Amino acid sequence: MSDYSLLAQTSDYLIINKAPGISVHRDQSDVGLLEQIRIDLDCGPLYLVHRLDKMTSGLLLLACNAEAASYLSRQFQERQVDKYYLALSDQKPRKKQGLIKGDMERARRGSWKLSTTTNNPAITRFFSTSVEPGLRLFLLKPLTGKTHQLRVALKSIGAAIVGDERYHGVSAEPVDRGYLHAWALAFDWQGERCEYLCDPDVGELYQRESVKQQLESWKPPGEQPWPTS
Repeated sequence: MSDYSLLAQTSDYLIINKAPGISVHRDQSDVGLLEQIRIDLDCGPLYLVHRLDKMTSGLLLLACNAEAASYLSRQFQERQVDKYYLALSDQKPRKKQGLIKGDMERARRGSWKLSTTTNNPAITRFFSTSVEPGLRLFLLKPLTGKTHQLRVALKSIGAAIVGDERYHGVSAEPVDRGYLHAWALAFDWQGERCEYLCDPDVGELYQRESVKQQLESWKPPGEQPWPTS
């Protein structure tokens, strides 16, 4: 399995589909992901304008020059970028849709937890559906960009993500990946709204027909009836 696939390339930015289990930083490998892409494409320096957790697959936007990096980073900071994620859980959530909101607090050994205070809260809209007995698919729209936000949000409603070793614990059956995927991304570029969508292509559970059928019914995610509370 490759570390990534190239989905779009312009003179100012790239869109890749990052594989699960690949760090966006150098990590333990000799060559980091951005450097590997630069070598593969024989291009100049690449700039990271947002991040995905190591376990998370899917859409990653990279800038090709400092000006583009500044412009795109500002959109993320000002919450002008629409991001949509997919997750699977084998646990029953305390609520099936709505808003998850709370401050992120450090927990033990590098983990985070969601508190009931809202001084500088992580905010996530979501809805979900049962795709098979014991398996629920979530469509998530983070309105903020906190570390581990979506993983902690689902843990907080009792539905930790399948394969998330930090927040889920041990599954009864062997799991081939952490089931969080950056599915769709929309941002402004030169006066136009650019939209990208990438179905997950790694993970046995994502390839099940019940999941694929549900994904089709959720396209495009921005036009779904998003809950507001």
